[in-house]
Amino acid sequence: MATLARLQARSTFLAHQYYFRNSAVDVFRKKEYDAAVKIQSWFRGCRIRAYLRYLHRVATVIQKCWRGYLGRQHYQLIVKLEFCTMKMNLYNAMAVRIQKRWRGYRIRKYCFNYFYLKEYLKAVSETNDAIREALEEFAEMKEREEKKADLEREEKKRDYQARKMHYLLSTKQIPGIYNSPFRKDPDPWELRLQKAKPLISQRPKVKQKRGVNISNRLACTSARSLPQSEILPPIDRKQCQGPFRDITEVLEQRYKPLEPTLWMAEPINELKMAREELRKQEWMRNINDNMFLPFSSYHKNKKYIPLMHSSSKYGPNSYGSQHFRDENPKKWICDKLLEWSGMWNTSEI
Repeated sequence: MATLARLQARSTFLAHQYYFRNSAVDVFRKKEYDAAVKIQSWFRGCRIRAYLRYLHRVATVIQKCWRGYLGRQHYQLIVKLEFCTMKMNLYNAMAVRIQKRWRGYRIRKYCFNYFYLKEYLKAVSETNDAIREALEEFAEMKEREEKKADLEREEKKRDYQARKMHYLLSTKQIPGIYNSPFRKDPDPWELRLQKAKPLISQRPKVKQKRGVNISNRLACTSARSLPQSEILPPIDRKQCQGPFRDITEVLEQRYKPLEPTLWMAEPINELKMAREELRKQEWMRNINDNMFLPFSSYHKNKKYIPLMHSSSKYGPNSYGSQHFRDENPKKWICDKLLEWSGMWNTSEI
C-alpha cells in the first residue's frame, strides 16, 4: 500500500514528465521527418536526373546514328550527282574535241583548202616572179635600146653638124679653128670633120609621066614589055642544112591556143560556189538528227534542242556571213527618213 501511495503521489510528476518527453519527441520527430523528406527528395532528384541523363545520352546516340545515316545518304546522292556531272562534262569535252577536229578537217579540206591555196599562191608567185623578171629584162632591154638610140641620134646629129661645118676643115696652108697650132693634139671635131663628107644641097626631083618607051619595049628592058602570068608554084628543093625546125612545129607553136593563167582560168566566185556545194552535200548527208544517248540517265529531265540547220524551216542561220548592218527603225533616236527627205528637198532647191 505504501508503494501504491508513493506511485499515486508521483503520478502527476510522471504525467508531466511523459508530456514533456512526448512534446520534445514530437519536435525532434518533425525535424527528423523534414530531414528524411529532404534526403529522399534529394536522392530521388539525383536518381531522376541520372535517369534523364541516361535518356539524353541514349537519345543523342539515336539522333547521331540517324543523322549520320541521313548525312551518308545525302553525301552519296551528292557524289552520284557530281559523278554524273563529271561524266557528262567528260563526254561533252570529248564530243567538242571530236567536233573541233572534224570541223577543222572539213574547213581545211573543202572551204579553205590550205594545200590548194598554197599551191595556187606558189604558182601565182612563180608566175609573178617570171613575169617580173621578164618585165625587168624587157625594161633593161628598152633602156639599152633607148640609150643606144640616143647615142645613135647624137652621133647622127654630130655627123650632120660635121657635114654642115665641113668648110671649117683645116688645109695644108691654113689650119682650121679646131686645129690650133698651140695644142699638142687636134680637137676631136677636127678628126670628125676629116671623116665627114661635105653636105651638098640636092635639087628637087621632077616627077616623070608614067609611060613605057617603045625602045624599052622592043629591047625588053621593062617589066611591062613581058607577058603577064600567074605566080608560079614553088620549086621543090632539098632541105636546108642547119639547125632548122620543121615547118609544122613552127606553125603549131605560132598558132597554139591561148593558155590563160590560174587567175583567169578559175572563176572569181569559186570560193562561194565551193561553199554552196559543201552546204548542199552536208544537207544531203545530215539525215540522222537523233538525240545523243549517253550511259547515264541524268539528262532525261532536260529538253533536247535540235540543230538549227535541220530544225529551222527558213534554212540555216546566216549569222556570221551577212546581216551585220541590219537597221532597226524602232531603236532610232530621231526619224532619219524625214531628215533624209528634208536633205533631198534642200538639195533639189
